[in-house]
Order: sequence, then C-alpha cells, then structure tokens
Amino acid sequence: MAGVSIAAEWQLLGDKYYRKPEIYTLHWKNIDLSRNKVACAPFGGPIAIIRDDSKIVQLYSESALRKLRIFSSSGHVISETVWRNPGGRLIGLSWTVDQILICVTQDGTVYRYNIHSKLIEPNVSLGVECFENSVVDCVFWGNGVVCINEAFQLFCIPDLGMGMGNPKVSKLAETGLEEFPLCMAVIEPEYTMSGNVEVLVAVGDHVLVVEEDGVQTVGDGLGPLQKMVVSSNGKLLAAFTHDGQLLVMPTDFSSIIFEYACESALAPEQLVWCGMDSVLLYWDDMLLMVGPYGDPVRYLYDDPLILIPECDGARILSNSNMEFLQRVPASTESIFKIGSTEPAALLYDALDHFDRRSAKADENLRLIRSSLPEAVEACVDAAGHEFDPLLQQTLLRAASYGQAFCSQFQRESIQEMSKTLRVLNAVRSPEIGIPLSIHQYKMLTPSVLIGRLVNAHQHLLALRISDYLGLNQEVVIMHWACSKLSLSSAIPDATLLEILLDKLKLSRSISYASVAAHADQIGRRKLAAMLVEHEPLSSKQVPLLLGIGEEDTALTKATESGDTDLVYLVLFHIWQKRPALELFGMIQARPLARDLFICYARCYKHEFLKDFFLSTGQLHEVAFLLWKESWEVAKNPMASRGSPLLGPRVKLIEKAQNLFAETKEHVFESKAAEEHAKLLKMQHELEVSTKQPIFVDSSISDTIRTCIVLGNHRAALKVKTEFKVSEKRWYWLKVFALVTIRDWDALEKFSKEKRPPTGFKPFVEACIDADEKSEAVKYISKLADPREKAEAFARIGMAKEAAEAASQSKDGELLERLKNTLQQNTTASSIFDTLRDRLSFPGVS
Repeated sequence: MAGVSIAAEWQLLGDKYYRKPEIYTLHWKNIDLSRNKVACAPFGGPIAIIRDDSKIVQLYSESALRKLRIFSSSGHVISETVWRNPGGRLIGLSWTVDQILICVTQDGTVYRYNIHSKLIEPNVSLGVECFENSVVDCVFWGNGVVCINEAFQLFCIPDLGMGMGNPKVSKLAETGLEEFPLCMAVIEPEYTMSGNVEVLVAVGDHVLVVEEDGVQTVGDGLGPLQKMVVSSNGKLLAAFTHDGQLLVMPTDFSSIIFEYACESALAPEQLVWCGMDSVLLYWDDMLLMVGPYGDPVRYLYDDPLILIPECDGARILSNSNMEFLQRVPASTESIFKIGSTEPAALLYDALDHFDRRSAKADENLRLIRSSLPEAVEACVDAAGHEFDPLLQQTLLRAASYGQAFCSQFQRESIQEMSKTLRVLNAVRSPEIGIPLSIHQYKMLTPSVLIGRLVNAHQHLLALRISDYLGLNQEVVIMHWACSKLSLSSAIPDATLLEILLDKLKLSRSISYASVAAHADQIGRRKLAAMLVEHEPLSSKQVPLLLGIGEEDTALTKATESGDTDLVYLVLFHIWQKRPALELFGMIQARPLARDLFICYARCYKHEFLKDFFLSTGQLHEVAFLLWKESWEVAKNPMASRGSPLLGPRVKLIEKAQNLFAETKEHVFESKAAEEHAKLLKMQHELEVSTKQPIFVDSSISDTIRTCIVLGNHRAALKVKTEFKVSEKRWYWLKVFALVTIRDWDALEKFSKEKRPPTGFKPFVEACIDADEKSEAVKYISKLADPREKAEAFARIGMAKEAAEAASQSKDGELLERLKNTLQQNTTASSIFDTLRDRLSFPGVS
C-alpha cells in the first residue's frame, strides 16, 4: 500500500509526526557552505553566498577574487558581483522582508543589494562611533538590524527596506558592559509593549533587555546562556545554557515552559525554531529536534548545514540538496498513518480499489457514508500540503471520487485547491526555485509572490499567474517594459517600440507615460517621445513631454485637452526654460494658451506682457498697459503734492498717446490720452502755485470749479479755453462755484455780464440748493418759461406766485402737480381750486 512507504519516512516527536522530504537536488557546483557566509531568505527566497574571509582557504583552491553570489533555493545562479571589501571584514548578512540583501561591515557601513547584485544607494553608516570602534556582531530581524561595537555600544536601524531612502540610525541605552555578551537576540517591535525593538543580551548568569530608553535585568540565575532565539510570534525564547540545557520560556522570562538536557555542553552552531512546535539544534554532524514531549529526533549529516526557519517548519540547506522539515499535517496523518482507519484513509484506499476495479471500493464508501464530506475535505487539504505533483493529483482524484457520492460537499473547494497547486508547482519548479508550502503561500499572498517573480525578472510566469488568478497584470507588464528598456540598449528605437507596444496593449490601464519616463531616465529620449504619444491621459502625458524637452508638443497636447491647469503648467515651464521670443512665437498660434498667458501677465507681469504685445504688433494693447501703469503710479501718495513722481506718470501717458496715434482705429484714445497728460500738467502747476494738493486726478469740471472757489478766475478761464469747455457748461460750473462760496454779489454781477446761454435756470437751481430763497427769487422772476417759474416758486413755498405763473401756462396737469406739491398748505390749495374754477379746466379735480 502506498501509505506504508510514505509514513515509513516520518519521525515521531512526542505524539507528533515530522517529515523531512527533499525539495531540490541543488544545481550549483563546488559550493562548500562551511567556507562561506550564507544568508537564506524565508518563504523560499534566494540564497546569498560570499567567501568567509575569517576562514582559511587552501592555496589555489579557488579564485582570490571574492564574489557575492545569489542563487535560487534550487541552486540556480541568479546574479553575482565582485565583493570589493570596501568597509573591512564582513560581519553579517541577511535578507529583509522585501528581499533586499543587507551586508554589515566592520567599519559600520551597511550595504544593500537587490536580488540582481546591484548596489542600492545610498549606503547607510552606523556613525562615527562604529567607525572608530569596529562592529563586532549584529542581529537581524524583518527589515532591521542591531549591531554592537568594540565599545559595547548598541546601534539599531529599524527599517532598511526598499522604500527607505535614508534609514534612521538610533543608539540604544548604555549597557555598562565590560566584556562582550555571549549571545544576542531580538524581540521585534510589533511584539513589544513599547513598540520599539528590544535586544536580549546574555551577560553572565542573567540577560539584559536593552531598549532605546533604558536597560533592565531579567532571568537571574539562568545563565550563562550561549545561544538564544526568539520564536516567530515573539512570545517564546529558546536558549542553550553553559551546561548543555535547552530552555524554552516566555520572552518575559516569567517561567520555564520546558527544559531538555543535551548530551553535550558544547554550544550548537545553530539554534532555530521549527515552526512553533519544536526547536532545532545543529552541531557539526548532527541535527537534533527537541519538542516539549517525548524523546528528541536525531538526524545525522556528513555535509555542513544551514537551517532556515519558516512559519510552518524549517528548510535545511546542505552542499547538495534542500530539504523541508515540518510537522506532518493532521489531514496527511489521517490518510497515510500506518494502520489508519480514518474516513479519509478509507476514501483514499477506495480510489485505489476503484482503479483496480475491485468491489472493495464500494464497501469502503459504505463504511464512511456519513463521514464522506469530512473525508473529501481531508483529501483536498492533504493535497495542498504535498510537494509531489503525482501525489497531489491522486489525493485530488480521491476527493473528486468521494465528492461524486457526497451532495453536501462544495465542488469549488477542489477547484480552488487545484488552482492553488498549479501556481505552487509552477514556482516550485527548479528553474524558478521558490519552494513555498501552501501555508507560506497564504501568508505571503499571491500579489506579493507575483511581485517577487517580477523582481527576479520572471515576467512571463508572473503574467500567466496574474491572468490565471484574475489579478491586475499592469504591475507585471510595467516592470517587464522597464526591464526591457534597461537591458536592450543595442535594439533600435523603432524596433524596441514595436516590441513594447505589443505587450503594453495587453493592459488597458497601462501608463505609457511611466514607461516613457523610464526610457528618458536611461537616456533614450527619442524612444520616450515615441512612447508618450500613446499615453491617453493628458495629465500624465504633458509633464513627461516637458521632462524630455518636448515643450512644443506638450503645449499642443495641453491646449487640445482644454485643461487650463495643464496649459499653465506648460507655460510656466517654457517661461523659465526658453527665451521670451520663443514663448511668444509658441503661444501666438494657440488662442487658449495665448489668452491664459495674457490673463496671468495682465495681473502680475506687465513688462513681460508689453514685450509680447510689441512682438506681435499690438501697439494699442501696450498703450492701454502704459495708461493703466500711470494710474498705478497715482496710487502712490507722493504722486501729487508737486512730487517728481508726476513726471514719470505723465511720460507714461504721453507714450500711450503716441502708440495710440500709430493706429487709425484708436483716434479717440489717442486724443483722450493727450488731453489727460495736458490736464495733469495743468493740475500739477495749480497745486504748486496754490500749495494745495487738491487738483491732480480731478475732472476738468472739478478743476474749474475748484479754481473759482479759490478765487483764481484767471486759471479757471485758462482751463476753459485750453479744453474748449462750452459756454453753457462754463455757466453752470461758475454759478455753482460762486454759490458754494456764497458770493452773491459776484453771482449777480456774473448774471448781468451778458444774457446767459443757459438762461437763468442754473442761478435758480444753485440758490435753491443753497437754501437761499431771497436770492433765488431774484432769478426766478427772470425765467422765461412760466412752467419753470411756477415750479421754482412752488419749490421755495411761494404758493401765490407759483399759482400766478401756472395760470399763465394754462396747463391743467401742472396745476394739479403743484397743488399736490403744496397740499399741506390749506391756503395754497384753495388758491389752486379757485384758479382751476376760474380757468374751468375740465377733468381736473
């Protein structure tokens, strides 16, 4: 029976079975792990190897040139580079969570390499103290590292991942050590109360817990401890004591959960957790697995080993192969355990009988009829835990066979497991070399796995898995395109463009602008311009066109989009990069860009706008700007009062007048500017002569009126003559000015100089407004129109005189209006009634 041979390879630890299948026979050659420093990434990640310069190497046995080599877990070379030994001896190396290789050297420099052996800038320094006192040891976790130097100082870098441009270095609290600790371990920040890393330092018979803020002593009497390792969930600590005891306790050292006395007091070379159920100890030729119950399990090896802890077991790397030591899953145990009568075992056996056309198949099914759903589920689960594709298929066939007789079991479960196993088998293949278990795969997630395939340049497989699982393919295609650009320097632009477009069109949401930006970064500007033409989003297209120097095309695209923000972005960019005349030439033929430029410059950049209008022959626009500037000068309080600022202001207006005169369409503006300048000069002279700052920027009428009020009649006449003020306007202005200063004699004299062209109405209006009835009467009587006379008398309350004047007009409507005006006056009302009756105006009541 197949189950016998499978279970025969299991080892019993307490009441739990463990198995150690070989995953790969390694493809590398002449690798001796004992002579190298080795770093293996979890979750089936890559292996970094570099010759250990502290080990003696036989002369001529290998090249004197040290190389950093990176392999897949199956032993295939991914990349390599020469190790230049830049910072002294290599103290430690490890992989971060996002598969960045961290190398810490003696002088306190931390170098970071990607999976392709490319150095990631910048290098990180632990500081002057580590440069002056060399780094002696380091402990890694997640994306961080803790180092100790010769001065017994501890330094921590909590995040060395890809996203950190300049990682922060922090110094932990002073330990007061006088000798180097026997060993160190780290409790990751996510498992500590403070949220900061805690470093466990074994000193003498106790342990120091070192943080950034302080140090505390724990575990008195436990030591000396020669090895310590914290479990993956941060809750448990496994420690090897000086007298050969293996202790497992909580990380708060509150109690000892279990202890085991090893045969040797010699500290193991490696101490790691195997999942959460057991601890592995490795000496030169023996691997010891210790659990809380039962006798330990021993494995003997001739080759040196590297133990790689995983969340559900431990990988074992030797010179020739890779194995995976894990606890046998419950579903697998129920099927393949020797003598098992579990429903899943009977179902698996029933399939075997069915294949051999034995009637015992039906007998087995009848025995487990009520437990068939559980048996099917166990077969599906067991298939997921297997690395052998043939055994996976057999278990899934058993599940399908049982499902045919079990209506309650959902078929989707078998389909989902089949899909998952296809993905796992694809990445486990020796060519790819990522030996994920199903538990690791679920913890890692498919999207992270695809990201790792992409980083390893396994784009085709990543694309197929993305498509198969219904995930977004854009990330894969983008990375492939950027990698293709970097690695295809010999391919002509046109040819490479066709290759890229053929793949980029697979995703509708692909950002052609991002690919074009990468092309520009590596110096292929022409190809970048060709790629960006295919970007449908103007918001991405335009900035990139500016970045690669295609300003004219960028302006065209921005104006076509109608997005004013984009147009302004291009305008400001060109404004800074190009001569002014080039900018003017580019926007002249594009109305939207031109209008936006003018709108902005009109508010903030007058000089620049004048240059634009001059270059395009729009002299009248320049004139308007000059005229506007003259008013800006006027806002300065020193522009009047006989200030020299008035001179530049007048010059601006005169320049505007000259420019207006250049065009036939702006004769009015030219004349207006000329007179404005002339008026300002006269007003300036008046302010100088009168020493009163009240003339500048007033109108011609106000200037005349002010001159008369001040008694400067000669100046008023000069303004009248200079600006050809009409006689009627002159009379109105002078009359009101004289009334303002209440010069009644001058007013009367003025009324008699000659017959006023306006009549005597201005005199009447001015006097009434000044509330001078007696003066008003003088001029009301001289009014020629009886209607005006009647209304004027009514306004000053002279009802009788108003009635007499109204009777002369014989206007019934006027009589009614005047009556309403004087309705509060009873006598006046009776006068108008009598007058109405006398004149017998019909319809007037």
